[in-house]
Amino acid sequence: MIRVLLVDDQPLLRGGFRALLDLEDDIEVVAEAADGAQGLALAREHLPDVALIDIQMPVVDGIEATRRIAADPALAGVRVVILTNYGLDEYVFNALRAGAAGFLVKDVVPEDFLHAVRVAARGDALLAPSITRMLIDRYVTRPPAATAGAELRELTNRERQAVALVARGMSNDEIAAHMAISSMTAKTHVNRAMAKLRVRDRAQLVVLAYESGLVTPGTA
Repeated sequence: MIRVLLVDDQPLLRGGFRALLDLEDDIEVVAEAADGAQGLALAREHLPDVALIDIQMPVVDGIEATRRIAADPALAGVRVVILTNYGLDEYVFNALRAGAAGFLVKDVVPEDFLHAVRVAARGDALLAPSITRMLIDRYVTRPPAATAGAELRELTNRERQAVALVARGMSNDEIAAHMAISSMTAKTHVNRAMAKLRVRDRAQLVVLAYESGLVTPGTA
């Protein structure tokens, strides 16, 4: 059973999302919150698998709520999916920096919404290759961060190659084919890189790869 926390200051939207989730046999809404502070308290109380969090809310906004969840070892198993009205914007990028696993536009069709909840619960990032490219083109054009480059020195050559392929939007199976290794080995390289770089998921791995200069916008 996938346990979900809904955090949005609009009761009508929360109700709609809950009604949709309640129809699924493998998903349970464990709590609802109207602001980020309440959402944090409920996350600590219920330890959901997925927290669906609006960006713009009173008291504590979605970005700060995401940052606090990511920083709390007790909430390491909580995957944050950001809800937004505006699609890919700077708020979403900041949320990914803060530790979100991905994002959804609020007018998403029901099938994609339910799929996203299940993807997040598996620990995968909600970043399709097209979204990754948009993210890079708009927001990852600043000079490489020196600290991130230093962290990359901890990786083996194969781990570094796997991270670069993740940053280009490849799945584990596609990485395996590109590197001529098994899917399990590709997954191991990615997971070890995430552990060494101390990132929660593939979304943060993409951001770090570009900010560090490992991969640059426009490279093949």
